[in-house]
Amino acid sequence: MAGEGKPRRIGIIGFGHLGRYLTRKVQVEGQLHGLQLAFVWNSNQEKMEGKVQKELQLESLSELAQRRADLVVEVAHPQIAKEYGEEILKHADFMVGSPTAFAEQGVDAKCREAARRHGHTLYVPSGALWGAEDIQKMADRGTLKALKVTMSKHPDSFKLEGYLQELKERRRGERTVLYEGPVRSLCPLAPNNVNTMAAAAVAAHSLGFDRVQCCLVADPSLLDWHVVDIEVSGPVDEASGHQFTVKSTRRNPSTPGAVTGAATYASFWSSVLNCKGHGGKLFLC
Repeated sequence: MAGEGKPRRIGIIGFGHLGRYLTRKVQVEGQLHGLQLAFVWNSNQEKMEGKVQKELQLESLSELAQRRADLVVEVAHPQIAKEYGEEILKHADFMVGSPTAFAEQGVDAKCREAARRHGHTLYVPSGALWGAEDIQKMADRGTLKALKVTMSKHPDSFKLEGYLQELKERRRGERTVLYEGPVRSLCPLAPNNVNTMAAAAVAAHSLGFDRVQCCLVADPSLLDWHVVDIEVSGPVDEASGHQFTVKSTRRNPSTPGAVTGAATYASFWSSVLNCKGHGGKLFLC
């Protein structure tokens, strides 16, 4: 952590819509929260011109350690955690905005071990996952029996791989269930779209990526919303035989083509403000 009275230096990886939003928040409001921009990196540096001071633009992730960031925030692609996660955790806390990376068990294990070894925190933001802390508490107590996350968006809001992309295009004019099954198998097919589901698998650690179920729906009628339905099942009461259940629906204002809904931007900023160093472990924020 940054020393007392010293600004906490934030590095941002990714300068898409969410990266630009977080960069601007640190630039405008950072001083109020004891934050300072350490660097911004993007695969296409031209996108930062006129928006990020030249001295704050990081040309290569291999030079990351030189910027002495206290927290590195990834909002680019799961490949960042796969290739650089261990190295980042040697020098700073690491907030992984693309937790679909952890569907690969080796990536998950290596990042957790790097956090433990170097005493830095591996953060996973809840993002669009409503009730993430409650799900985690149930997992901690061993009372979480099942979890299903259904995400419905306009077809243009999906960036898919392989047969899912083919299915979406073939059924573009109609509501289509693109996938239903375990979260782990979906992550590599929709790495930019199902981070909410991956965060659910992290929160529901007693079930994990193989037992948390998900459903991905392309719905052309959803012109104004991203919809996330959460279904939680808990223990059965012995006396009554009734099972504890929770169902929630989150309708996030959005437009066709937008990967991230409007309310999720504020959720990410809240997560950044919560990343104050929680020791060498994974922490849901």
